[in-house]
Amino acid sequence: MTAPRSSHPDKSSAIPASPLCDFLDLKAQFATIREEVMAAVTKVMETQLFILGDEVRLFEEEIAAMLGAKHAVGCASGTDALILALIAAGIGQGDEVITTPFSFVATAGSIAWLHAKPVFVDIVPDSYNIDPEKISAAITPKTHAIMPVHLFGLSADLDPILALARTRNLAIIEDAAQAVGAQYKNRYVGTIGEFGCFSFFPSKNLGGAGDGGLITTEDTALAERLRALRMHGSKKKYHHDMLGTNSRLDALQAAVLRVKLRHLPAWAKGRQANAQRYRELFAAAKLSEFIKFPPIPPPQYQHVYNQFSIRCRHRDALREHLCLAGIPSEIYYPVPLHLQPAFANLGHRPGQFPNAEAASAEVLSLPVFPELRDTHQMQIVNAIAEFYAK
Repeated sequence: MTAPRSSHPDKSSAIPASPLCDFLDLKAQFATIREEVMAAVTKVMETQLFILGDEVRLFEEEIAAMLGAKHAVGCASGTDALILALIAAGIGQGDEVITTPFSFVATAGSIAWLHAKPVFVDIVPDSYNIDPEKISAAITPKTHAIMPVHLFGLSADLDPILALARTRNLAIIEDAAQAVGAQYKNRYVGTIGEFGCFSFFPSKNLGGAGDGGLITTEDTALAERLRALRMHGSKKKYHHDMLGTNSRLDALQAAVLRVKLRHLPAWAKGRQANAQRYRELFAAAKLSEFIKFPPIPPPQYQHVYNQFSIRCRHRDALREHLCLAGIPSEIYYPVPLHLQPAFANLGHRPGQFPNAEAASAEVLSLPVFPELRDTHQMQIVNAIAEFYAK
């Protein structure tokens, strides 16, 4: 089928319409919690206690209780969460860690940063998560860990990964950066492997007022090691038992996150309702020939829709059409990690991970934030239907 052409033959002179909505409207979210957030921030400012302290401790306790985790350790970013977890797991130069090529760069970048080798395994086309059936073939004597990613807010299929890891004595480091509050078989992601790594980048379902991250673990000794690693390897001031780094969660960020954590379940329900509404609207528009939707997970899962990502024919032309109609969208991710120049030293070539490459060419994410209006969703689906009608 020939790709539809833009209704603007002179693309250089085409001017996008006024935005219908934001891809993520953080101002709308802030308006609903302004007084709570400002009171929490003011409290920190009045104490002038900015580094760790009670706000961080209380946030760690509260999110651990919500997730059912024994320990939660705040840090400076989601990337640092991955790096610190890898260090705590003993990953270093020459080691191999199995992960997915369809993720944000921090997933594999954290491994490479420690001079270990990211070993890629292709994804399941429907879930976009790592394919458990393909992991075994990638294991070598140098493999020490598996890093599954719970992409777009949907858990990877962990049981077969856990079973394989146990038989091969491999650590599981869950990259749950996009999946806080998601569940796998009625357990929260991030509490199932040895480590769970979370990001509080503002665009996440639980986003701070800047960067922030967290590591969860059930192992008390590992938690103590993580707390030391984030403090230059120190358990006692000016005494350093190991080499660490400066990766502390700021008290101001913790105060904001404590407020937002109370609203997270309601926001997740809003995202889930918007995802269901998209499915209904797309079904009514009869676009199944052109659009594939995110999978509806089994009852034991809970998808929290950090993104609502569709697979679509003529993706780039569709995105241009939406842009000209004032409709925001995003592409996660246009180039899979194995084809990124940053990982050229691994020697990968096109065609090695076909499912990841197909996803990079076809996936388009639509607004799904909780405050999104149903009228906006109708206009978005109508614009997509208009494109394919051509």
